[in-house]
Amino acid sequence: MLTAQEALERLKQGNQRFINGKSSIANVVSHEQRTQLAQDQNPFAIVLGCSDSRVPAEIVFDQGLGDLFVIRVAGNIVAPSQVGSVEFAAERYDCAVVVVLGHSHCGAIQATIDTLMNPEQPPSANLMSIVNRVRPSVEILLQTELKHDLCKLSTHAVRSNVFASVNQLRHGSAVLESLIAKGKLIIVGAEYSLETGEVVFFDF
Repeated sequence: MLTAQEALERLKQGNQRFINGKSSIANVVSHEQRTQLAQDQNPFAIVLGCSDSRVPAEIVFDQGLGDLFVIRVAGNIVAPSQVGSVEFAAERYDCAVVVVLGHSHCGAIQATIDTLMNPEQPPSANLMSIVNRVRPSVEILLQTELKHDLCKLSTHAVRSNVFASVNQLRHGSAVLESLIAKGKLIIVGAEYSLETGEVVFFDF
C-alpha cells in the first residue's frame, strides 16, 4: 500500500507524462491486466472529479486499469452517494489519498452562475440539485468585484467549489474523519487545466 505522499507523487508523475505526450497506452488497455483484475482490485488513490468528457482521470494521470477509484459527477460536488463511494474505497482498499479534481471552464460552475444571475430562468429540478450544491461557492464571490468579470468569476468559482468539496469530505463523514485522525487518509484539492493538461494541487 502506498502512503499518501507516495500516491500523490505517482499521480503527479503520471500527469507530467500526460503533459509531455509520453503516456503509456499499454497501461490503460492491457488485456493481461484486465484478466488479472477480474476478481479483485487494488486502487492506490481515490479521485472525485467532474463528469466533463475532457477530464478522464485515468488519462490525465496516465494510470491504467485498477489504479484509480474514480467517482465522477457534474461539478465534482459532494452528495451522500459520493461520500459513501469515498468511504467504501477508503475502507475497503486502504487508499491513503482522495483528490477532489476540478477543472477550468466547468459547465456546472457556469450553470450555477447563469442560474444566480438569471433566477427567472431556473434549470430542471435535477440540474438544480447540482446547482444548489455549487451555489455557496459562487454566491460568496458574487459579493465581490468579481461579479463584474465573469471570466475571473468562473476561474475563482472553480477553485472555491473544490475547496468546499474537500471541506465537506473532511468534515461530513465520521468514517473519513476517523481515518484522517488516525493518519491513514488525506483529502486534497486540485485543478486540471483544459488548455495545458496540467493538474495543480492545492495546499490548504
